Amino acid sequence: MFLQLPYSLGGLRHELKAGPLAGFFVSEWKSSHGKRVRARLILENGTIFEGESFGADGERTGEVVFNTSMTGYQEILTDPSYCGQIVTMTYPLIGNTGVNPDDMEGIRPHVSGFVVKEYFDYHSNFRAKESLGSWLRKHDVKGIDGIDTRMLTKMIRDVGAMRGIITTSDDPDEELIDRVKASPGMAGLDLTRNVTCLKPYEWDQIDTTLFSLQPSVLHPARNGSRYNVVVYDYGVKQNILRRLASYGCKLTIVPSDYPAEDVLSMEPDGILLSNGPGDPEAVKYAIDNIRQLLAKKPIFGICLGHQLLALALGGKTFKLKFGHRGANHPVKNLLRNEIEITSQNHGFAVDPLSFDPRLIEITHTNLNDGTNEGFRHRELPIFCVQYHPEASPGPHDSDYLFRQFIESMKEKSAVPA
Repeated sequence: MFLQLPYSLGGLRHELKAGPLAGFFVSEWKSSHGKRVRARLILENGTIFEGESFGADGERTGEVVFNTSMTGYQEILTDPSYCGQIVTMTYPLIGNTGVNPDDMEGIRPHVSGFVVKEYFDYHSNFRAKESLGSWLRKHDVKGIDGIDTRMLTKMIRDVGAMRGIITTSDDPDEELIDRVKASPGMAGLDLTRNVTCLKPYEWDQIDTTLFSLQPSVLHPARNGSRYNVVVYDYGVKQNILRRLASYGCKLTIVPSDYPAEDVLSMEPDGILLSNGPGDPEAVKYAIDNIRQLLAKKPIFGICLGHQLLALALGGKTFKLKFGHRGANHPVKNLLRNEIEITSQNHGFAVDPLSFDPRLIEITHTNLNDGTNEGFRHRELPIFCVQYHPEASPGPHDSDYLFRQFIESMKEKSAVPA
């Protein structure tokens, strides 16, 4: 039985097994931007969404997730933490601000695919250099629009993040479903090797745009020297590097598997463990390296770095049902008794009950679901957060964490303040 709905549902073409529309329906989506190639999004549970391609032709599998941000799609697309994932935007209109060179978090987009309700090709923004669609095609990223992203998001919330495929091919549905089921799941995947740098390099760029956030207190030494920070690149976002540089840090970025003894030979004042994609438990070489650094230098972990630090300290991690991805997640700072509005992107979390409370103090908690958002060592200059303090979604609630890192290096370093 089919139901013709009075509005587009993005061409969902699957007989639903449960819910108020069980047993229904087909809906055909028509583009308002002229003829484009037919595309399909197929999930591992057999659900088939039909729409049109606004990215590159071909097909790509990945874990289908959703992000609730209303803005910032370019930062999301270029965040290396999204490697291996097909990102669905819950905000319905995407593309109207185009693409510009300032909002890149990596050197290229890292998503496996991009799913939106309505793509707008005629961008209008004073910084835009090209349309989102042309940029995706240039980088061979699959994009599909005309999808009922509300239904897709509710399905992911109910079932959990699923494997999926975006394709412009005419292959039979059954073959595509088999390919989805044969694709790897996120659990057990080490994806940092796909996004890390190949060799060490230095970074000194800061944000020079009209929207740059200046540190409230600058911390380079009076004699012109700066704090030497080694950044482990598990998929580091460039704005993390910009924030550290703006606070007067001299940055050396090293690959994810760089030996701990080689890091110590650089005589850093501090070590930053960056964000990144995949399952933290699979990055065993990183965990081993971190263990060798624990009592040697101040350490600050962000996102995946937070999870790896937890594992190195004897804690445990677990996979969230559908993850945290958005720009307005409330987090309580337990030390200050204050609420921060944070930007988040992660599918795994740290189990706070797995720590020895005599050594580890929980510092932050998520107010949506109570999961851990940060901790610190009670004796060593080590702390970390699950969210992204550099992202600054609106208020700059979490930028103090960079100052805290500077202060921890100031206490341990011979460099004068």
